[in-house]
Amino acid sequence: LREYDIRGTVGDTLGAADLFAIGRAFGTLLIRAGGKSAATGYDGRLSSPELEAALAEGLRAAGVDVKRIGLGPTPMLYFATYHLGTDAGLMVTGSHNPPEFNGVKMVMQGRSFFGADIQKLGAMSAQGDVATGSGDEARIEVMDAYVARLLQDFDGAKPLTVAWDAGNGAAGEALVKMVAGLPGRHVLLNETIDGTFPAHHPDPTVEKNLAQLKD
Repeated sequence: LREYDIRGTVGDTLGAADLFAIGRAFGTLLIRAGGKSAATGYDGRLSSPELEAALAEGLRAAGVDVKRIGLGPTPMLYFATYHLGTDAGLMVTGSHNPPEFNGVKMVMQGRSFFGADIQKLGAMSAQGDVATGSGDEARIEVMDAYVARLLQDFDGAKPLTVAWDAGNGAAGEALVKMVAGLPGRHVLLNETIDGTFPAHHPDPTVEKNLAQLKD
């Protein structure tokens, strides 16, 4: 349990049982705060589908209605909370970390969920202080609406030549859809989602990971 997210090594410090417990504790807090629904999503890491399923199950066990949006980038999950009108959003993602890592980022009732809030989840799980319920579940496609919203604010008339490196990350599919709606010439690199990150490490703040894009 970290300051701004929950993160661990899958199979060592993080697994499906942990995600179920996190979902149930988070769902309990949401219900007690007057909320009822949450959106969940996951990134392209190999462990993410299983972890997201456990997270959704935990939320439902607390009585939360879950709208599962599937694979996509973290901003798409944040978009979904507004687009679908949910009270919270939870994203299974390892961010810029190596493939064996994964974690969860959360928002509740329009604000970031971090710090003492995250620490409280651990305490609630340890004490068994969780709600019991049976929430509903729905799988909902939001990517097309997300891409449309990204393009909505673009008003540039001048065609540009742009190189995009998706780094085999979860934004790949959305990127392909987005550039199809933009003028100019677009060169896509590593747009195929692959949780092993074969091209380079998924951290653009490290100079060597930009070598392919620079070429």
